[in-house]
Amino acid sequence: MECPYCHHVETKVTDSRDTGTLSIRRRRECLKCNKRFTTYEYIELTPIYVKKKDGRLEKFDRNKIKNGIMKALEKRPIDSEKIEEIIVSIEEKIRRIGKEEIESKEIGEFVMNKLKEVDHVAYIRFASVYRSFTDLSSFEKEVKNLINQTTGDVKK
Repeated sequence: MECPYCHHVETKVTDSRDTGTLSIRRRRECLKCNKRFTTYEYIELTPIYVKKKDGRLEKFDRNKIKNGIMKALEKRPIDSEKIEEIIVSIEEKIRRIGKEEIESKEIGEFVMNKLKEVDHVAYIRFASVYRSFTDLSSFEKEVKNLINQTTGDVKK
């Protein structure tokens, strides 16, 4: 593994942790500059294809999910490890379905449900883009639904 600081190719693993069923987190130390960094290893599984709205098939890319989540969580108090947990959780859910193709709208729903659990502001941000809110009333309706669900949970 190449050191991201000095680009030396010899590093040693100082700690390994299983982060779930699809990845392993490793702490590494460069043998030249002695700096430490974290890497993640992912199990290589059969490819999954995402069916887009226009019918095109595109290879599943976890980075697209990550980018959408990162935008929604921008300036929100969620750390990078929690974001990685969210992404791994969504990817595991997609893989458990067991199909080689999944519709993009299903993935969007998985992301929205996870964001709703973690951060309501991020959920509204993501939903406003994902559901293509065209006016203020669409936005207001989604916020009211979220408030009703949240207060309904408190009353139970």
